Amino acid sequence: MTFRSHDLILYGATGFVGRQTVAYLARHGAGLRWALAGRDAKRLEAVRAAAGPGAAQAGIVVADAADAAALDALASQARVVLSTAGPFALYGTALVDACVRHRTHYVDITGETPWVRSLIDRHDAQAREDGTRIIPCCGFDSVPSDLGTWLLTQGMRDRFAEPCAEVNAAFSMRGGFNGGTVASMLNLMDAGEGERLADPFLLNPAGTSPADPALHRDPARPRVHTDFRAWVGPFLMGPVNTRVVRRSVALLQARGDTACAPGFRYQEYQRFGPGPAAGAMAYALGGAFGLMQSLMRHPAGRRLAARLAPKPGEGPSEAQMDNGGFRCELVGHSQSGRLLRARVAMKGDPGNRATTVFVCESALALARDIDQLPPDGGVLTPASGLGPVLLRRLRAAGATMELSAV
Repeated sequence: MTFRSHDLILYGATGFVGRQTVAYLARHGAGLRWALAGRDAKRLEAVRAAAGPGAAQAGIVVADAADAAALDALASQARVVLSTAGPFALYGTALVDACVRHRTHYVDITGETPWVRSLIDRHDAQAREDGTRIIPCCGFDSVPSDLGTWLLTQGMRDRFAEPCAEVNAAFSMRGGFNGGTVASMLNLMDAGEGERLADPFLLNPAGTSPADPALHRDPARPRVHTDFRAWVGPFLMGPVNTRVVRRSVALLQARGDTACAPGFRYQEYQRFGPGPAAGAMAYALGGAFGLMQSLMRHPAGRRLAARLAPKPGEGPSEAQMDNGGFRCELVGHSQSGRLLRARVAMKGDPGNRATTVFVCESALALARDIDQLPPDGGVLTPASGLGPVLLRRLRAAGATMELSAV
């Protein structure tokens, strides 16, 4: 990589998550050469001023998502680009194109798996050849699932000298949506991507999907799960996270990693707890989830959702985000029947506070710890691209990521 004037450029700095990302980097970016980027210089300057003294030295880079020349100039100045500007299918493609052209590492917070599939098809081969790390899905979608599964499967191999055959994950969470997340979901459905979203192996490398995907289909109804001794049901982000985890496993196996057995299975759920009341809640929310899916298939339903939901740039209050949090319990099964548990948890709204920490630490890993990362380039995942370095950074940032014997 030739000399770059910035270690990191944050694109989408004026959005809801973008503003929180600026504040995080202002607190944790001592010595970092960084800049805020977007299409409006005055708004960027206002965000920088609001972040306080820690952001005072940050640069300003003006670049519209539709201006290829401006995006080329942006990518050529940075060692790492961090993007929070969604919907990514609308505003992210040209930016990633520029990063690949200039061999600039990239992370974002997307959960738009069809768009990630398009990045794989367009850029994986060239990024591999150049050693450029393109790592989408570094927010709440899908760091807890991906890094938690990596931690658990590595622990299974190290403790028991056996590969892991199956991992089940169950989420408990409290938080809200921001307008950018809602806009991304609506854009996916407007683009007619519903069928692709249902493919359990949408993100897998060619030749790594099973002939019969039935064992890997998304959960459709509530049930009592023995791994958690509790009622579980479909998890809203499961159709995103499971695809990312399956890509990670395939990429790691291609490197020779033996932590996961052939035919490895991963599934995730929302956890409701034990007892009849939890079962009733699981069925009630499962019905609401199904109704929402039905509404989102129709233009009138999407228009209604757009009117009722937060607008881009809006989101939960500071108090709501402070009072949020999540917990992900993971249970691994070895081929011989041994069990191992893991827990990933963090205080703060998952889609906003936790996402900010996850994506910033992912970008800082690339900016500051590049010599400790796996050498592979390509369109990667948090686990395959950042692995133990990100695990260490997130623990230092206050996240719980731990193993426990059963």
